[in-house]
Amino acid sequence: MSAIHCAGLHKRYADVVAVAGLDLEVKTGECFGLLGPNGAGKTTTVEILEGLTLPDEGTVEVLGGRWGQSVAQDRALKQRLGIQLQDTQLAEKLTVDETIRLFRSFYDRGHEPDEVLKLVELEEKRRAWVSKLSGGQKQRLAVACALVIRPDLLFLDEPTTGLDPQSRRQLWDIISRFRAGGGTIVLTTHYMEEAERLCDRVAIMDHGKVIALGSPRELIAGLGAEHVVEFALADGAPRDGLEAALGGLPGVEAVRPVMERIALTCTEVHLVVPALMNLLAQRGLALTLLTTHHASLDDVFLSLTGRQLRDE
Repeated sequence: MSAIHCAGLHKRYADVVAVAGLDLEVKTGECFGLLGPNGAGKTTTVEILEGLTLPDEGTVEVLGGRWGQSVAQDRALKQRLGIQLQDTQLAEKLTVDETIRLFRSFYDRGHEPDEVLKLVELEEKRRAWVSKLSGGQKQRLAVACALVIRPDLLFLDEPTTGLDPQSRRQLWDIISRFRAGGGTIVLTTHYMEEAERLCDRVAIMDHGKVIALGSPRELIAGLGAEHVVEFALADGAPRDGLEAALGGLPGVEAVRPVMERIALTCTEVHLVVPALMNLLAQRGLALTLLTTHHASLDDVFLSLTGRQLRDE
């Protein structure tokens, strides 16, 4: 059964096309990621799915219902959705416990506040004012407010943006526990590592459209190689015929220039690096950077758009 099904979604703001003919299906019980740079249309898409924004065109079905059919149905749907906004503003003079109890009071069902405090590891901050929390603690509290209603479907919009690595991993653990309990999650992020860690399937968005869809492993496998060698040359270094020469190196599957760097998708790093060094030496070219890594969703985005997500 599908938790979400939408077809032909379009949304325009004046001359800006935020969503351009988007089709999506999210299966019950999966963590589904919407990935892409800022401005790709992720947040607008999520707001349409949540019933906060009406599409200009297209159909949306969430948990078996459609927004706008009746006031009673809209209210019933909202009772089943947990929503963490991209920038959640909480009352700073309320305590953590008061904040969770306030959100719980808006719904017909839910967890006891003590359960949620334990789930998000904020028990020791129960009596602390929201204004005294760290950034990571505020994000965990925002997720707690979404979880306290015991939702069937949880929307998380950029939940770890701006967090330090430790706080990010704490939130990942919370999300994973909800997923393990059978919950369905729609997660927007521009952190590809986050998507690889949490998501069963991902849709990569750019300019309001889905440009790739599948599991992280499937999308990475589509590159045709497991490793990436990236390097940069000194400014002004001659590059005539370099790309063609690089494509002929043993083990190189693809050559992708991006900004001041060149990325080589390859099968065997131990063959590519010595051959690369020899080629550059023959041409009298000096390296200013050389790195290797396992292929990731960042590399998928690069192969699809010619741009690196982190440069957006």
